[in-house]
Amino acid sequence: MKIIIAGAGDVGFHLAKLLVLEDHEIAIIDLNEVKLAHLAKQLDVVTVRGNATSFSVLEEANIGNSDLFIAVTESEEANISTCIIAKHLGVKKTIARIQNIEFLVRKDKLDLFDLGIDEIISPESLAGREIKRLLREIALTDSFDFDGGKLSLIGLPINKNSPFCGKTLLEASKLDPTNSFITVALLRNKETIIPHGNDTFNENDHAYFITLPSAIDKVIMLSTREKKQGLKRVMVLGGSKVGINASKQLSKKFNVKLIEINKQKCFDLADMLPNVMVIHGDGRDVDLLQEEGIDETDAFIAVTGNSETNIISSLVAKDHNVKKTIALVENVDYIHLSQNIGVDTMINKKLIAANFIFRYIRKGDIINLTSIHGVDAEVLEFVIKVESKITRDTLKSLDIPDSVIVAGVIRKGEAIIPKGDFQFRPKDRAVVLCKPESIQQVEEYFS
Repeated sequence: MKIIIAGAGDVGFHLAKLLVLEDHEIAIIDLNEVKLAHLAKQLDVVTVRGNATSFSVLEEANIGNSDLFIAVTESEEANISTCIIAKHLGVKKTIARIQNIEFLVRKDKLDLFDLGIDEIISPESLAGREIKRLLREIALTDSFDFDGGKLSLIGLPINKNSPFCGKTLLEASKLDPTNSFITVALLRNKETIIPHGNDTFNENDHAYFITLPSAIDKVIMLSTREKKQGLKRVMVLGGSKVGINASKQLSKKFNVKLIEINKQKCFDLADMLPNVMVIHGDGRDVDLLQEEGIDETDAFIAVTGNSETNIISSLVAKDHNVKKTIALVENVDYIHLSQNIGVDTMINKKLIAANFIFRYIRKGDIINLTSIHGVDAEVLEFVIKVESKITRDTLKSLDIPDSVIVAGVIRKGEAIIPKGDFQFRPKDRAVVLCKPESIQQVEEYFS
């Protein structure tokens, strides 16, 4: 597939990185020569310097022979107008990054498709949805459901008192005689390990499991020695677009307090969010946090425009025994540090947006795709076809790379954790974890 990306920022870079691994032809347009030079050094892509709204620049990028145009610059207006121009110049599909949530809410009424925009995405809205997902359960640092919850991906720290700690995966499997979950990744410091039978759980590892819904409580107990806990009280720091989206979604289920430093903005937020208690103040002020009940808060979400403020305030919340902390960061490299420094989860809205776009691109072959925060791996969900190579033999007889784990199967509505003697059938759904560079090999088995 020939793909053109307008915008060489974090979203464009991460997206290009994912697509290059799959041998797509990528051209990137940006005005910033330094960003383009950095991209060209890191990735095998064509770079075009110029304004993507220019006909001549788009033609230089060979827009007429391209399959997909993705506009992810910082300018919403430029993204929309560029997609419209690109569509009229012959590109097959367009995706525009937007900031105004009204475009999403009124997407059908605006007839964006007729204008030439096939899909719009909002990093702020996606980040709000991601926060809601992460608050599913206090102990979990990550969670994602497949096929309506028949299988779940969950992330948990390995505590020193955990029955897993010091055991190999083979030894740990004896704690689960019902075969109701499987370990699919270990994050150790900054290293991602795709584990197999002789790999060992270490204290402070971050472990990721694919599990049946009935086993989630068991996995939490085995990993952390804690019982499953719900949450009721949430504190959000920052009336940013992410903060507004998160508060709006969370207030349907939890008691939410939103702290914003700008007094006038507080009045606007109070009108916008009738089910949220809006508080004027500086969230870096520990006395204010204590006055507003930080000690009784279950989850603290820091989404100001300053990454350092978000990290430090989350650490303060953790020091006041808040069970769950989430910090929004601009620097993607920070995400790997989250568990090491004490913040439960760090998120980056641009990374979330890039992963969402990638899923949209791939949905012809892959029905679901998610990334794990800070982990160099992708989790994919396939529907098995009649001609799929994976159906030809049992799993142990197929030459599946070590960087790939076939973690779960849904057959006729029933979830299964497959063993080596399992053999796929057409119409099965498969949940697979793999390193990004292995996606193409995985597709050979499931396409």
